[in-house]
Amino acid sequence: MSDRFLLQGPRNARFTILLAHGAGAPMDSGSMTAAAEALAGVGFRVARFEFAYMAARRTGGRKPPPRAETLNPEYEAAIAELEAGGPLIIGGKSMGGRVASMVADDLHGRGKIAGLLCLGYPFHPPGQPTKLRTGHLKGMTTPALICQGTRDEFGTRDEVPGYDLSDRIEILWLEDGDHDLKPRKTISGFSAADHLATMAKAAKAWAERDEVPGYDLSDRIEILWLEDGDHDLKPRKTISGFSAADHLATMAKAAKAWAERLPV
Repeated sequence: MSDRFLLQGPRNARFTILLAHGAGAPMDSGSMTAAAEALAGVGFRVARFEFAYMAARRTGGRKPPPRAETLNPEYEAAIAELEAGGPLIIGGKSMGGRVASMVADDLHGRGKIAGLLCLGYPFHPPGQPTKLRTGHLKGMTTPALICQGTRDEFGTRDEVPGYDLSDRIEILWLEDGDHDLKPRKTISGFSAADHLATMAKAAKAWAERDEVPGYDLSDRIEILWLEDGDHDLKPRKTISGFSAADHLATMAKAAKAWAERLPV
C-alpha cells in the first residue's frame, strides 16, 4: 500500500471504507476528517485519497476539477492500490461519492466491493434542480447508502423522493443538514457531531446487516437499524459501544425526522 492514503480505524476491522473528496476541498479538509473520524470511531477502517488534480494543488496552482466521469479510472486505480484485505465499501463526499457511484456496479458485479457510501450526493448543481445527475442511479444493483442533509442545495428532502432511483439505494436524511451534513443547532436541535455520529452508526448497521434485506418488503417501509440491538432495541455495550439510551435517542430522533416529512 502506498503513502497516498490517509488511514484511520482498526487494522483488523471487518469493513474498509475508501473515501474520495469533493470537487473543491482536499482529503484532509475539516469535513472529510470529521466524517472519517466518525466512521473509524464505530469500527471501520477508513482510507482517504486524492485525485491527481487535487494532489497537484499542493505543489502548484489551483487546478480546476475535471468532469467527474473522467476520474473513474483514478478511483479504480486507488481501489487496486489499497489492497483491502476484507469487504470494501467505496464512496466519498459529494463529487467523490458520485465518481464512486459510476464505477460501483461493475466492481460489485465482479466481487470487488461490498457497497457504496455517499456523503452528500450531488443530485444536481446548486440552483439547477432540473439538471439531474441520476441517470446511472436508476438501475443501480450495488447496495448503497446516501447520507444527505435535508436542506442540501445539491438535493433536498423535498426534491429527492421524486427522483427515479434504484431500490438498492437507501437514504439517511439528517435533519436541517447542509451539503457537509451540518445542521443549524438553534433550528434543528442537532449539532454537526450529532449528525456525524448518526451517520456513522447508520453506516455500520447498514454494512453489517445480512438477513432482512433479502425479504420482499414494500418500498414504503423504511428500516432504522440499531447496532447489536435485541427485540427491545437494547445493545450489549461491551460489544457495540452503544447503550440502550443511545439507541432510544437515535430512534426518537429518526422517528421525529420521519414524521415531519409525512404528507399532511
